[in-house]
Amino acid sequence: MEGTREELSGAPARWWHKLDDGRIQCDLCPRDCKLHDGQRAACFVRANRGGQMILTTYGRSSGFCIDPIEKKPLNHFYPGSSILSFGTAGCNLACKFCQNWDISKSRDMDRLMDQASPETIARAAQRYGAQSVAFTYNDPVIFAEYAMDTADACHALGIKTVAVTAGYMHLAPAREFYAKMDAANIDLKAFTDDFYFKLCVGRLQPILDVITMVHHETNCWIELTTLLIPGHNDSDAELKRLADWCYKELGPDVPLHFSAFHPDYKMQDIPATPPATLTRARKIAMDAGLHYVFTGNVHDRAGESTYCPGCGKAVIERDWYEILSYALDDSGRCKHCGTAIAGRFAHFEKEKAFGSRRIPVHLGT
Repeated sequence: MEGTREELSGAPARWWHKLDDGRIQCDLCPRDCKLHDGQRAACFVRANRGGQMILTTYGRSSGFCIDPIEKKPLNHFYPGSSILSFGTAGCNLACKFCQNWDISKSRDMDRLMDQASPETIARAAQRYGAQSVAFTYNDPVIFAEYAMDTADACHALGIKTVAVTAGYMHLAPAREFYAKMDAANIDLKAFTDDFYFKLCVGRLQPILDVITMVHHETNCWIELTTLLIPGHNDSDAELKRLADWCYKELGPDVPLHFSAFHPDYKMQDIPATPPATLTRARKIAMDAGLHYVFTGNVHDRAGESTYCPGCGKAVIERDWYEILSYALDDSGRCKHCGTAIAGRFAHFEKEKAFGSRRIPVHLGT
């Protein structure tokens, strides 16, 4: 925790309680930060002000951008659609390999130049023709109140909401949070507790608990992503355990993305993930029975495309974020054999697909 006596701005936060010694405890995530007046939690954005928990980044963002939905990555959630993406600052994990470290590790609140209410964000998504709003860049767990209020404002206008998250959250707040999300991409960073403890300063089991809860207890569509780091989480044995867990606990239809690591932050000495590692991981997961396994951060048309588990034919062919061909009907069934493809689908017109564009936008209050 960070101790400070600066004047803290922000909005009232949820999920905390008072301790007998005068401190307050944050009950949002497994860190259970215990704070004296004026202290910030490990995430740096939740703080004790006068014996009350506040969220210092409510209504403030590090920036807004219109992205393709496939960039989240979500391959089975309204393919070809656009999504208004934003984040704040801070994170409740401390991953040494963070690839958004300038935002997630930032303690400079001046970075948060864009201010926007939940209603402003929802109206902006509608104005720009974005079908969804994504809470991303840093982890929305730590700005859950802001994300949930924004989700309510979006739903009132028919806009869907997406969380891109590491999933490090207690189950009680997670149930409330994911009940307001239409989709989520959850990082399953590795399949050993040792990895989480040494490289992320966290634990594996709470994330597994959240993933299974979201899949079995909510209507939120989920896809998982594992960033493969050479020598740390890419062994055949670990990948087999991860894939077997997904098949047993989630079934064959939850998409799994294997993503390539690039040297960054505190792991500059580790080489980039070879494409062959991603291909090997994809084969291991598919051999374990998973239907939809993808590769990311590399150019791999086969690994980026969706194949029908019924007939084996490509139903969505992708090249990076471009959709080359689409063979699903409006209900998400394979046009070749009629097999239902797991996901959320609607009418698709190739000429209207958003493609690989990235459009920064500015939202004022």
